[in-house]
Amino acid sequence: MTHRSPFVAAALMALAAALAPPASAQKAPTTDDEKTIYALGVSVARNLEPFDLTPEELEFAIAGLRDEIGGKPPAVPLEEYGPRIRTLAQSRAAATAAKEKEAGQAFAAQEAAAPGAVKADSGLVKRTVQEGTGPSPGPDDTVKVHYTGTLRDGTVFDSSVKRGEPAQFKLGGVIPCWTEALQTMKVGGKAHITCPAEIAYGDRGFPGSIPPGATLAFDVELLEIVKPDPAAPAPETAPAPAQTPHP
Repeated sequence: MTHRSPFVAAALMALAAALAPPASAQKAPTTDDEKTIYALGVSVARNLEPFDLTPEELEFAIAGLRDEIGGKPPAVPLEEYGPRIRTLAQSRAAATAAKEKEAGQAFAAQEAAAPGAVKADSGLVKRTVQEGTGPSPGPDDTVKVHYTGTLRDGTVFDSSVKRGEPAQFKLGGVIPCWTEALQTMKVGGKAHITCPAEIAYGDRGFPGSIPPGATLAFDVELLEIVKPDPAAPAPETAPAPAQTPHP
């Protein structure tokens, strides 16, 4: 058996899943091992997203999978084309980000045209839904918020409201859009903010949740500025607005 990098091995595993019966015909995972392996499959599929394979390209990948499993010699020299896998992923991701950014610009313009919306020099669009009556946080403050994050098509990718628990994080440790927007809010206030990719997750996005180059919208409620407690551990960053998304 030839040696394969984890990246290539993951691609082959995901393509094997493409040959399997539909999920409705498969046994549902019940044991902890089965559930963990199922989660592995989901993770692998998300790692393949940057390739944005067409059906025709997927057929070539499946042919490579079948040849390898069947013990046939590869149809192309792996020492030449294997190293190109990462480059292809990067170029495909860049192309996807460019398309998404273009669509995001139109979405941000639409958001900026809404009554009461204000667009900052950074590209942030903020529309106050409810004025707060408390103080405003600074970049070094820790805040407690409720939020719902959506893609430009309205898909919810994260929500502390759905989890039923407010998020708490240091304002200087999140994406620039949040750091900027929350400082213009007062405790008790609610706002709808729109974040272009440049001040959100950039060209990387987050596989499985946030496309590369995505413009995002958040409904945010500033609940509290948390007073520092020297004995307490440092607060965790919120899953959606954190600079390093989804640890």
